[in-house]
Amino acid sequence: MKKYKILVLALLACLSIPGGAQNTDNNITGVVVDKWGNPVYGASVQVAGLPSVRVETDKNGKFEIAAEAGRSLQVVTSDKGSTTVKVEKNGKPVRIVMDYGAETIDVGANRTFTRHESTAAVSTVYNEEFNKRASKDISNSLFGQGLGLTTLQNAGNYSTVEPTFYIRGLQSLSSSSPLILVDGLERDMSLITPEEVESVSILKDAAAVALYGYKGINGAVLVTTKRGKYNTREVNFTYDHVTNFQVRRPEFADAATYAEAINEARGYEGLSARYTSDEINMFRNGTVTGSGIGANISAMLPYLYPNVDWIDETFKNTGISNKYTIEFRGGGNKFRYYTMVGLLTDKGFIKNANMNDGYSTQDKYSRANLRSNLDIDLTNTTKLKLNILGTLAESSRPGASADLWNMVYSLPPSAFPVRTEDGTWGGNSTWAGTLNPVAQSQGAAYSKGHTRSLFADLTLSQDLSGFVKGLGVDLRLAYDNYSSIWEDHSKTYSYKGYTASWTDPSAGGPMYTTVTGGTPSEMSTSANTNDWTRQFNFSGNINYNRSFGKHDLYSQLKWEYEYRDSYGLNTTIYRQNVSWYTHYGFNKRYYVDLALLGSESSLLAPGHKWAFSPTISAAWVLSEENFLKNTSWIDLLKLRASFGVINADYLPKDGSNTVYDYWDQIYSTSGTMYRFDSGYNSAFGSTYVSRLATVNSTHEKAYKYNVGIDATLFKGLNLTLEGYYQRRKDIWVSSEGQYSTVLGMDAPFENAGIVDSWGTEIGLDYTKRIGNLVFNIGGNFAWNRNEIKEQLEEPRLYNNLVQTGHRLGQVYGMIAEGFFKDKEDIANSLTQNFSTVVPGDIKYKDVNGDGIIDSNDQTAIGYSTTAPEIYYSFHLGAEWKGLGFDAMFQGAGNYSAVLNTKSVFWPLISNSSLSTHYYENRWTPENQNAKYPRLSSESNANNYQTNTIWLADRSFLKLRNLEVYYKFPKRLMERTKILGSAKLYVRGVDLLCFDHIDVADPESYGATNPLNKSVVVGVIIGF
Repeated sequence: MKKYKILVLALLACLSIPGGAQNTDNNITGVVVDKWGNPVYGASVQVAGLPSVRVETDKNGKFEIAAEAGRSLQVVTSDKGSTTVKVEKNGKPVRIVMDYGAETIDVGANRTFTRHESTAAVSTVYNEEFNKRASKDISNSLFGQGLGLTTLQNAGNYSTVEPTFYIRGLQSLSSSSPLILVDGLERDMSLITPEEVESVSILKDAAAVALYGYKGINGAVLVTTKRGKYNTREVNFTYDHVTNFQVRRPEFADAATYAEAINEARGYEGLSARYTSDEINMFRNGTVTGSGIGANISAMLPYLYPNVDWIDETFKNTGISNKYTIEFRGGGNKFRYYTMVGLLTDKGFIKNANMNDGYSTQDKYSRANLRSNLDIDLTNTTKLKLNILGTLAESSRPGASADLWNMVYSLPPSAFPVRTEDGTWGGNSTWAGTLNPVAQSQGAAYSKGHTRSLFADLTLSQDLSGFVKGLGVDLRLAYDNYSSIWEDHSKTYSYKGYTASWTDPSAGGPMYTTVTGGTPSEMSTSANTNDWTRQFNFSGNINYNRSFGKHDLYSQLKWEYEYRDSYGLNTTIYRQNVSWYTHYGFNKRYYVDLALLGSESSLLAPGHKWAFSPTISAAWVLSEENFLKNTSWIDLLKLRASFGVINADYLPKDGSNTVYDYWDQIYSTSGTMYRFDSGYNSAFGSTYVSRLATVNSTHEKAYKYNVGIDATLFKGLNLTLEGYYQRRKDIWVSSEGQYSTVLGMDAPFENAGIVDSWGTEIGLDYTKRIGNLVFNIGGNFAWNRNEIKEQLEEPRLYNNLVQTGHRLGQVYGMIAEGFFKDKEDIANSLTQNFSTVVPGDIKYKDVNGDGIIDSNDQTAIGYSTTAPEIYYSFHLGAEWKGLGFDAMFQGAGNYSAVLNTKSVFWPLISNSSLSTHYYENRWTPENQNAKYPRLSSESNANNYQTNTIWLADRSFLKLRNLEVYYKFPKRLMERTKILGSAKLYVRGVDLLCFDHIDVADPESYGATNPLNKSVVVGVIIGF
């Protein structure tokens, strides 16, 4: 065998063919690293203009390539961006840092641009930055991530809870929700795991969203999944064990305190006490004073006068999640692959979920993800890209999807026992047994949901340089399918309770009557499809990409077609875009982009379906100018600006209902039934004009202006500054405010709304290596302000009632001046017309000065309850010889809450419960300087107006992520001959919250599931 090798080498030498190695005399060696100084594995390094001369970096980031002095090397990675460096033949290895300027920007033009050459306002975060929460999906990984993105946490069931996103705050009276893109297509982020995501980009200005037609008006969140690398092989396994804790669970008063509070409230209202002192004592101690009580009644006291802690009886303290992920990534010379298999399981907080044979009533969720992204070089000029994602998910909830937390917030501790003395579930005529959260969590069986999804897209790219140098075409075909099936396996149960009375003093205790309800049933076997979506996308484009000396030109003509159909009525949508996009650069210093787009939507009125959207943007790279090029502390300094008109195909809304036929004249008929009764009588009504049709309609538009600065300074400080202004006009609004009842019919909708928004963003990130120590510090700050300029508001009697000129989501209410001290105070104060007031009720300010306190005194108070005006985050991390930590804080400001949660802030009403917090801060004659008004057992229109008593500062600062980790030494891993890397870590998620509400989380303070904090123990093993 040895002699054959010698023969082959000899023949190769004779033929002067480089067999397996390049001419080392002309070779350039180097290393590619990220901003932390870590080697970049699998980066493609090629000589500019010679695509056939290409090598990939090894696991140490090193490469060797044949290149002559003066040539440029192009470095392209799938995860760290791309850059171009000029070769200097000095014998020293080249060190190429994939820094801020190398980040790739994708604006939907079928190619990416580096941050150095991009003219768009785009911020990007990468997997190693956001994948630190062990989240079930990428959506829940983005708190505090991405300059310009506001991510607000919501509460709810684990399987369905998702955050709310805004880009640059609230923008319109219609909608402010951004477009969500996965690999360039509108898709559901909740099905994407953070492990399979390479980066998330926030597209903010007109230049960034110009090519997305009607859908990009509010900005876009672009999720880019991982791809393979040439001539590499990686296998990574990740396991996370997550222990979840519910924070800030409400604390409710016990039964005795509740009874005393009811009596106190009724006393203020001039009513007799509901509970006697003996009854209160029985709630408190389970006994009654005096003698002569029968043994049978004594044994019944815990059931007649229960004291139930519904939270403790229903829920346990911890829930458990587990995540398993295995990733395969690599490729050869002509083929690249990325495959991920993920499994997620979660078990919730139901306390006794295994009380039934054969099934559990636990809140459960499990999901399996399989992704495969393939890149195939069919020939040197023909490339195929295939992305496939399949998901299977199953969720289970107690009962018929019972809302247990709503029940907990509704039931006082004295309502009924969990079970009666014979084991029957508790309930009575006041509080039905169907409200018993323990019975619903154990005795009502369960419901189960199944979801299935398949996302698939195929892109074929053909280089036509053989005909015209720089010419190419792309075709893309995509089909997505999602369905959800819900199985109802719940059952009903019987319940029993007691009504006690003290009408017979000789009994020595209470007499009682039994109340029964409910009927036991078998488990249901019904099932139905409750949601489905299917989507088809096709696009084709011809592009031209060429460099002429100092000139770089990329131009593209593109046609896109989209078909969407989903569960429900009027849900089939067709859209298409025709666009021309051009990017021009001169001397690596000056860049101009122009996008011209025509869009059509089936949602819009006939004759008004098309819209034209022009956008222009430019950038000036000052750091390439001669007067700055040799400045050692400036690596990148770029100014950019953009302007564009972006359209939207939003429809008018009548309340919460979308109006699809706004251009049609609507007629209504009274007495619409045509029937014959026993007397052969019929009923006919009259037909009359209802809502008038909208004529000469148009569509909502955004005029977007943006200026920005991108910079890298001092070899590691990345800086972004943004300033923007936007005018939204032609927003759909009702014109009812412009007409009186003389019109005689419903007024039409009009494109008359105008909203202005403006703001600024600052992003900083600094990374520095000092020997074996690497540290990173940075943060984002965004301030977003808006103002309603026009909404066809009806004429108002007083200026304080006018809402035009205020912010979107503004709170309007009464200004409280304190509480009435006594009857004399009431007599000497202005009349309040909401309801009869007594001492301890809220006293309001006469805002309009008319001498009467009523709804005409409402005015703007606080800020918006929808989204904060200030959103910021900051992070700090360091690593030394594999041992490291990382912390992320995120906060919000100029943000308001209206505290109207039943039982917690508005207690006792409609037989609801009472929070300890309210009871300890209520008004009493002895506590005149209380935080809250007196207790009320009946509806209180005066106190429960929206007002400054219930208005709270919703600002907060949270410790979103805290990670401590250890990366095992590479030499140790090499000794195993199996493992390539290993990382062990402990993470804390949402561990701390600093805010002004205290008893409830500022992001979720309603009658719903408390938010979680989590502790994660995990490991990542590379092979």
